[in-house]
Parts: sequence; structure tokens; C-alpha cells
Amino acid sequence: DGVTEVLAHRSHSLQDKFVEIPCSEDYDSHRRFEGCTPRRCGRGVTDAIITREEAERIRRIAERGLSLGGSDGGASILDLHSGALSLGKHFVNLYRYFGDKIHDIFTEEDFALYRDVRQRIQQRIAQVFGISSASMYLTKPTFFSRMNSTEAKTTHDEYWHPHVDKVTYGSFDYTSLLYLSDYTQDFGGGRFVFMDADSNKTVEPRAGRVSFFTSGSENLHRVEKVHWGTRFAITISFTCNPEHGIGDPVLA
Repeated sequence: DGVTEVLAHRSHSLQDKFVEIPCSEDYDSHRRFEGCTPRRCGRGVTDAIITREEAERIRRIAERGLSLGGSDGGASILDLHSGALSLGKHFVNLYRYFGDKIHDIFTEEDFALYRDVRQRIQQRIAQVFGISSASMYLTKPTFFSRMNSTEAKTTHDEYWHPHVDKVTYGSFDYTSLLYLSDYTQDFGGGRFVFMDADSNKTVEPRAGRVSFFTSGSENLHRVEKVHWGTRFAITISFTCNPEHGIGDPVLA
């Protein structure tokens, strides 16, 4: 792996940490949106906008939703926006599959908390990158992930490959992750790794920690395989293109 530096230790509570990095050319092949498309690129970590208690409440939302399904392999997805839920080797639409029973699983308070947390993360990203929060739109996929050490059964379970979000999902301009469990306490492995030319920089998950970054090749990354325990997180992604925007999930 070459040299590995820890950008954010689990045991440290970080107010705000930001590392600026030159932007890649990935944004040039997409339509630019003034006041939003990254001109300043980099990565940040903060433990100061979501409390541990809020992270635990959100993790319970994920646990309740994922208890309805789950992948046969090590990576399960729950997307409250589209309704996508891992089930065996496939995905089902949670809302169609379970219908009115959804009201026994989730509450309006759950969705209000989810929305509030999403807005705080969006505002922090806008503030750090010097853009207008109103010019950013939530985009898909935005989802909960649950990872454990079960062997992969399909390519969807292989979460550990290096990738660039802007290349994988053209709509992404800013990516964020809210961690809902603790590295070394709830799981082993599973650190987030930025893969730079000179060294790797790791973020150790901690409940309530938000990691965010511009989505281009300047932030090539991967997640280590989880060796034991269960790792919960939410990926919340933003686009500058209103045509790729999605709404907050609603409990119909």
C-alpha cells in the first residue's frame, strides 16, 4: 500500500480538518455550473456537526430498514429515496414490496432527522468550498450501507475496489459520508482510504463523523475490507446539475 497516513483517528474529536488538493480535469467534460462546480478541491473531516446520539438514532433507522432484507454477501444497501433494498443477490423496492407495513418500520420523525442531518452536511460542504448551499442538489445514489466480513456473492458486494465517484456516477460533484459506527469498537478493517500518488490517507470511522470531498479523480478512494463486526454509514451525494437532483425521502 505504500506509505499510509491517518487523516482522522477514531479516538480524536475533530472540529474541522480540511486538506486542499488541485482539482482534476474530470469536471471539464461536464457542464459547469457557476458558483457550484468545484474550483477549489479537497477533502474534509468533521465531528462537530452531527452528535453521536443523532448518529445512533440514524443507525437504528438503517438497522430497522435493513432487517427487512440484506445481501447474501458482505455489503447491504438501503436507499430511502428510491426504495432500493438489498435482498439476497438482488434488490427490491422497499415501498412496493412492503407497502403500508413501512409505517411500522419508519416514522415521520425518522425522515425529519434524516432530512435535518442531510441539510447540515450540505451547508458545511458549501461553507468549506465557498459555494452556495442553494446551488447544490441531492443526487442519486444516496444510501445507507451495512458492511460485514461475509464473503462477496455478487459484484455489488465488492465494495473495496478503488474508484472515482465522478467517473462512476457522472452526476456527483461533492460526496459525503456520515459514519454510524466506530472503527476498532464495532468493526475491524473498513477504513476509508484516499489513494494519492505519494501515499494513502485514511479516515477511521467514528459515529457522527462526517467525511466529505470533491468527487473527481483528485479523490481516488477505496474502503478496506471489513474483517469482523458491522460497519454502518450513509453516503450522501450532491450535484451542481439541477436535472440530476432528487428530493428528500417521504413517508407516503
